[in-house]
Amino acid sequence: MSKQLILALSKGRILKETLPLLADAGIEPIEDLDKSRKLLFDTNLEDVKLVVIRAVDVPTYVQLGAADLGIAGKDVLLEHGAEGLYEPLDLEIARCRLMTAGIVGARPAHARRRVATKFVNVARRYYAEQGIQAEVIKLYGAMELAPLMNLADEIVDIVDTGNTLRANGMEPRELIEDVSTRLVVNKAAMTMKHERLKPLIERLRDAVATRRADIAAS
Repeated sequence: MSKQLILALSKGRILKETLPLLADAGIEPIEDLDKSRKLLFDTNLEDVKLVVIRAVDVPTYVQLGAADLGIAGKDVLLEHGAEGLYEPLDLEIARCRLMTAGIVGARPAHARRRVATKFVNVARRYYAEQGIQAEVIKLYGAMELAPLMNLADEIVDIVDTGNTLRANGMEPRELIEDVSTRLVVNKAAMTMKHERLKPLIERLRDAVATRRADIAAS
């Protein structure tokens, strides 16, 4: 059994909010992640390494045991599926909403609609639950273009401020899920490395609780 614990981090916005939280938990990379082209990093803890990968790949790395634990948005976990993963902690960072959205004032037919999204599995489940027959079109970006170009009736996407939607004459509609960043752990690692994983998880839990208390007091 490897002596190292591998923590997979999501690139982008989540990484920027994760690093201060890890520092609060006493876990810090020994070099600047922004200035290095490396993907695997040592930390101040001898037995903990960080790997920095695309957010959509984090569940796969953890699920298949390449990483012992990972940090990923709930949206990614909902799309990917959580088989083989424990989700012991909501880190309460990178909050946003997974929503449907469409052109202001336009209402698609209830029975059937075309939907553009990168969250294909989430969209199919959601519309099925609503009793709506949906033709789901997978796109990788610029979702707002799809209704404007008559490619789709509406979209399913992450909404933060809503500014991009408004700038393109669109509006959020139905909330599918409130999203935040979660800690996930490989189930086999939780059993085999429990004595080493538990203190790490508790460090993060305490850091989240302290931050929550600070926010409440401010």
